[in-house]
Amino acid sequence: MTRRASLASAAAATLAASNANVVLGFAPSPSIRGLNQQHAASSFSSRTSAFMSSSDATVDDLAALSAIKLTPEGFGFSSPIGRILKSRGGMGYYKASASDSVIDVMEGICDGDNADVALVFDGEDALMGIFTDADYIRLATERSAATQSEKESAAFMATAPISDYVTPSDKLICVAEKDTASQAVAIMTANNVRHTVLVDECGPDFSYLEKSVVKGVISMQDLLRVIQSDERLSFDKLSQKFPGLADKPMEQMREEMKSKANALASDDETAKRDIIRAATAILSAGSVALFVTQSEWLGSHAELTMIGIFVLGYVGIIFEEVFEFNKAAVALLMSTGLWVTYADFYGGSSGLASESVLSQLGEQLAEVSDICFFLLAASAIVEVVDAHQGFKVVTNQITTKSKKGLFWVIGFLTFFLSAILNNLTVTIVMVSLLRKLIPDDDDRRLFGAMVVVAANAGGVWTPIGDVTTTMLWINNQLSTVPTVTQLFLPSIVCLVASLAFLVNQVEEDASLSESTLPPPSPLAARGQVVFWAGIACLLSVPIFAELTGLPPYLAMLTGLGAMWTLTDIIHMGEENEEMKVPAALSKLDTSGILFFLGILMSIGVLDKSGLLKDLAIFLNDNLPSQDIIATVIGIASALIDNVPLVAATMGMYDIAEYGTDDKLWQLIALCAGTGGSILVIGSASGVALMGLEKVDFLWYAKKVSLGAAVGYFAGIATYLAQNAILSGALTGGGVSP
Repeated sequence: MTRRASLASAAAATLAASNANVVLGFAPSPSIRGLNQQHAASSFSSRTSAFMSSSDATVDDLAALSAIKLTPEGFGFSSPIGRILKSRGGMGYYKASASDSVIDVMEGICDGDNADVALVFDGEDALMGIFTDADYIRLATERSAATQSEKESAAFMATAPISDYVTPSDKLICVAEKDTASQAVAIMTANNVRHTVLVDECGPDFSYLEKSVVKGVISMQDLLRVIQSDERLSFDKLSQKFPGLADKPMEQMREEMKSKANALASDDETAKRDIIRAATAILSAGSVALFVTQSEWLGSHAELTMIGIFVLGYVGIIFEEVFEFNKAAVALLMSTGLWVTYADFYGGSSGLASESVLSQLGEQLAEVSDICFFLLAASAIVEVVDAHQGFKVVTNQITTKSKKGLFWVIGFLTFFLSAILNNLTVTIVMVSLLRKLIPDDDDRRLFGAMVVVAANAGGVWTPIGDVTTTMLWINNQLSTVPTVTQLFLPSIVCLVASLAFLVNQVEEDASLSESTLPPPSPLAARGQVVFWAGIACLLSVPIFAELTGLPPYLAMLTGLGAMWTLTDIIHMGEENEEMKVPAALSKLDTSGILFFLGILMSIGVLDKSGLLKDLAIFLNDNLPSQDIIATVIGIASALIDNVPLVAATMGMYDIAEYGTDDKLWQLIALCAGTGGSILVIGSASGVALMGLEKVDFLWYAKKVSLGAAVGYFAGIATYLAQNAILSGALTGGGVSP
């Protein structure tokens, strides 16, 4: 017996046995009646006595009830298939010829009488196969790969013969006229199909025989509609005869639900959730009470309170999977708690936010909004390019079927792209590309984490690649040429060391063959226009900012406006809205952007309050050298955003003492940029990955952090060795830094 037959037989037997024990079930058909008849009779009798023993029914009523079935033979689950087909009306299919084109068959299905599939016959009226929605999806995939324009697509649909895209008759799942609804449901469920062909006689494994005569096609929806209708009518009719019937079973059901709920409450997982709920409720109530009562303790321990809120918030984000709290909600609550504490209780506040605090809040919101709008616009541009298959320009060049080879290719591509774009934009682009290249979720998360490491390393060695390097460049701590020449080698060593460590987790298999990418094919003219326009918009961001002096987010929003106008012009008069910007905006991860907002607002208030400045001073007073300070700042940037850390460091050291391109500034740029890769929350790229691919903190820490740390320290060692050689310390001709 084939696997299909054994699956279907097992499912039919299971369904028959289970339904025989249900009061509102079906009368077993002759072919499966003997499976559990004795158990069914005893179960029916016991359930009947359970709800009738305390009622006012007469002895005659009890005898009559015990002798009947709620759903009579030939109805409900025991309905013959012929009755199902008759109830739907029509034959359930459109009859097509093998020479018919795809478009003709689709029109026939749409215009046909109550039909949603087509049966295709050859010239001798022999059944060739069936054409369903699953077959159309396969056809659409081939059409996308074979055509480059709407004109070619229309020609393909008009000329392609339907016979090339049917599910052949030897793979059909059939039912015979003698079969019942219960058997049809079991057969269709076991074989994972939504339609089955009704014939006068089918093979032993529910296959189609050459001598079979087609009677019609029925769907799972047809079956369930008749079954549910029969069950409802039977119960309503019996309830009228026995008024207590409608109430007693419901009372019994409620008691059973209570028992199940009680059993569930004793489960370890449920107990854990109850503890979390109780702790959250107590913590929330206590926090609200402290703030509402204007507790003096808050005023005298405001710094401790802010640190506590920050730690609790980060614990909630780190253990998101354990607590089952959305990290965006935790980040927003954390930022609100920190700002309220700072505004109303910090530094001897009177209980109301002062004008200076409101001004600081406005400044911080403006800074964070810059990044959020930048992220929003960049993500939308990428979505629009993706909708037009613009990434074919890149994916057509990727021909390797080796996952480890692809790992290195994507890593180096990300590294160099992030040097000319910013690492946040590159992360968004590459993660979108990975969704097409890598079908397996676990593999895609690992590749995405590698993208974060590569993007952060690549952003270090150019003034426009990483925000911290840009900050130092704008404030004249760094200049262009020395930054590129002296930070390139440490950055690429950081990348290679991390990738060499992480690539060992990549397991070679055939999963790349399951990629959603079609075979390499030329990109249509429209796609090329949209792709290069999108790339131009992304590349023009630093140029726009340099020429106008305006913030980068405005350049990105300008690019989005340009792409919006371009796609409206290209698709003018077309009904399909999927290729336009509004459709792209609807696909964006709003919760990820709000998480980004909450995190940066929280870090900002720690900066405004001076707590980060205090941390920087503490490091300067207690660490023996500036090299170690820069290294620790990089490690700290894995937990705390590197922007305020670098900003605090810039305020600690005078440019007059440590001039432009001093070793301190270059090392801070390297450490702050690459150190953020050690934890997923340490960089804008990592936070974006958390939102785009739902990567959680603990998974990243387990799988990626050690590899990122290896690259981090390898990059620092390379820079120190390079600096020593260039300064002459190793050759005996230099001075100590």
